[in-house]
Amino acid sequence: MAGERKLCIFLFITLQFPLLQTAKILTICFIGGSHYLLLDEISRILHNNGHDVRMFLQFGEGMLPGYKLPPSPYPVSTYSLDEKYLKEYKEHFIENQKEFLVGRRGLQSILTFLGELSYQCNVTLHQSDILKFLKNEQFDIAIVDAFNPCTFLVSEKLGIPYIAFFPGIFGNALRVGIPTPLSYVPLFQSQLTDRMDFFGRLKNTVTFFVSHIIGKKIDSIFDNVIEEHFPAGSRPSIADLHLKAELWLYNVDFTIEFARPLLPHVQYIGGLLAKPAKPLSQELEDFITESGESGFIVVTLGSMLSSIPLVEFVKEMNAGLAKIPQKVIWRYQTSHWPEEVALAPNVKIVDWLPQNDLLGHPKVRLLVTHGGMNSLMEAVYHGVPVLGIPLFGDQYENMVRIKAKNMGTSIPPEQLKSENFAQTILEIIQNKSYKTSAMKLSAIRKSLPFPPDQQLLRWVEHIVQTGGGGHLHPYSYQQPWYQQCLLDVILFVTVCLTVTVYLIVTLFRVLIQKICSSGKQKQN
Repeated sequence: MAGERKLCIFLFITLQFPLLQTAKILTICFIGGSHYLLLDEISRILHNNGHDVRMFLQFGEGMLPGYKLPPSPYPVSTYSLDEKYLKEYKEHFIENQKEFLVGRRGLQSILTFLGELSYQCNVTLHQSDILKFLKNEQFDIAIVDAFNPCTFLVSEKLGIPYIAFFPGIFGNALRVGIPTPLSYVPLFQSQLTDRMDFFGRLKNTVTFFVSHIIGKKIDSIFDNVIEEHFPAGSRPSIADLHLKAELWLYNVDFTIEFARPLLPHVQYIGGLLAKPAKPLSQELEDFITESGESGFIVVTLGSMLSSIPLVEFVKEMNAGLAKIPQKVIWRYQTSHWPEEVALAPNVKIVDWLPQNDLLGHPKVRLLVTHGGMNSLMEAVYHGVPVLGIPLFGDQYENMVRIKAKNMGTSIPPEQLKSENFAQTILEIIQNKSYKTSAMKLSAIRKSLPFPPDQQLLRWVEHIVQTGGGGHLHPYSYQQPWYQQCLLDVILFVTVCLTVTVYLIVTLFRVLIQKICSSGKQKQN
């Protein structure tokens, strides 16, 4: 009897979750840093669950300063850009970092960066041998880094259906057609929360119209690439390629993001890199032990920022850290530490640090971060308060959400001085409300019905099994914009009301004239 019951349960589970044959999956990553870490994790998850995975990778070595890439369990097709160009690009990137550190972060810097991506895309699409090889592999699906428009173009060139993975918050919601009520869903770059007053809603509305203009400007940066590599009559647009994705996956969840409506083919899988902590090296453990009851803090400004190009900024940070009782583990490339700055006695600098494992240590008190989504998701997972020093991109928006959730606060880099840096660190550590909020968010995060790796795996397999995500796409993708906004209906109703009012007014005017004329005839 017990055996029959087990057999029934097994058959039920098998019918509920039919086995999927090995799928051939291509992951596409053309940016280093956290983008590579995420796409690598996605590739490993799919590979470890029996799928045939290959990554198309651009930069190769040097994508993560100070980090030693572990052996890849899946094959990688990679190439490098011209060394002269890479040198110039690195110098340009450092100059941009300097601008961000002094508070200059206008639209032009974003457009310039996307211009570099467009140039790199042109080089990528000229890699005829690799592209021919990948096309002949006949992949079932591609998973692309949706931050870089070039990944869409490469998938289109290869003729592979694709799933778009976006490495942050719903910053491109308007482009994906996600419902975005402006009264309570703050748009990207508005730096608003979901609780907007009148002027907040006004700002959000203005941002809505500006976003459309900026979106068209960004798309036009890739026009020359499209014209060169796609024949006339079948040239895609970046906007259409966004809507063509079978599925959209976002590296966020609602522990950080504000609650908002989503479409069926839009899923969130934030926190792929956040995991139970592993033991630290003996060197780091010995350093932490010296902290006593004060504990330690982790300082890192992103996977791509291995050092800080402004000495004055380093001096202020270092002086501020010297004023706190906690030990400090700071990711900073040791060979680039400025000789004129004496390292604070409570600070240890390392070329690379195991951030997730440090945040899972019982003596950690705070994470000082640039506000990248991976760092914030790891902090949420382990219940660690955050002090943000946002530099560019989505980092300011991310920190708005952290502040709204009372998990931490931020200091704009141009306002960072040793005194306010130290005082803010101590305020977050000593004010227990930040830790309480962080632990509450951690509990929410850990109690989600499915972990992000399982969400990723199930959704990818679902798309492959069903031959695409068309059944999840709304009909609005096929409607012109004026129908989506009901402008035709509004115009029709307006015309009907106008005609009706006109007829009523005309009728009353005729009646009044007749009444007046009959009255005059009686008097005569």
